[in-house]
Amino acid sequence: MKAHAKANVFLKLTGFDERNYHILSSRFVLLDEIYDEIELTKDKKREGFEIISEFQCQNNLIAKAHALLCECGFANALNECFKDYAVKLNKRIPLCAGLGGGSTDAACFLTLINESLNLRLSREKLMQIGFKLGSDVPFFLSGFKSANVSGAGEIIAEFTDEIPPLNFTFSQCECLSASVYAEFDKGEFDFQKNAKFAKEFEKKSSKELLNAYENTLLNDLFAPCVRLYPTMSAFLEQGFFLSGSGSAVFKVGK
Repeated sequence: MKAHAKANVFLKLTGFDERNYHILSSRFVLLDEIYDEIELTKDKKREGFEIISEFQCQNNLIAKAHALLCECGFANALNECFKDYAVKLNKRIPLCAGLGGGSTDAACFLTLINESLNLRLSREKLMQIGFKLGSDVPFFLSGFKSANVSGAGEIIAEFTDEIPPLNFTFSQCECLSASVYAEFDKGEFDFQKNAKFAKEFEKKSSKELLNAYENTLLNDLFAPCVRLYPTMSAFLEQGFFLSGSGSAVFKVGK
């Protein structure tokens, strides 16, 4: 099963919620040609739940998704499954790129297990579970190709979009989301002005946005990303657009 990446066509930060999490307004679009692959395999190497992959991560969201499903009452079904099967992850989405790689893997795992074990969880329930794993996960479970995403990531409105070809460049820089958001907080910002732009952007197609607005206006995190990671400045100056908190950048193709 393919776990597709996403791009942020725009990303405006508009405030904080009661937990002091950033409130955002963003256009998420699913990327057809950038994806990880996840499957169940009988090629086990140890007992119990196991992820087989060249990619190793202590904070793996697939493992967290498995634990959360167990907490939701499906421990017996999962234990039976992973007596014989392991999760195989083929990691292709670059790390720390702002493409939602960990989130889409978690969403794909939830979908795969729901279908394979016939757990009969509704899409809405899966999205509720997914939000506990990360703010991007519900979008990947929504089934939408393009959506306006707001709140802390839990408010998702499908958008009938015109998405131009996006040509990606992947730098060697690994941009840490928490650090980029923290750098944003250190600078000057106007949440009311950002919210005004967000309302304007939400009505326009991705093609219109990318053809009409500057990269730093579309993504509030581009400037703090450059301050924190100076090697990203070349992409800003050359007119690339930033996805999420970086480091993946893109231009509109022909």
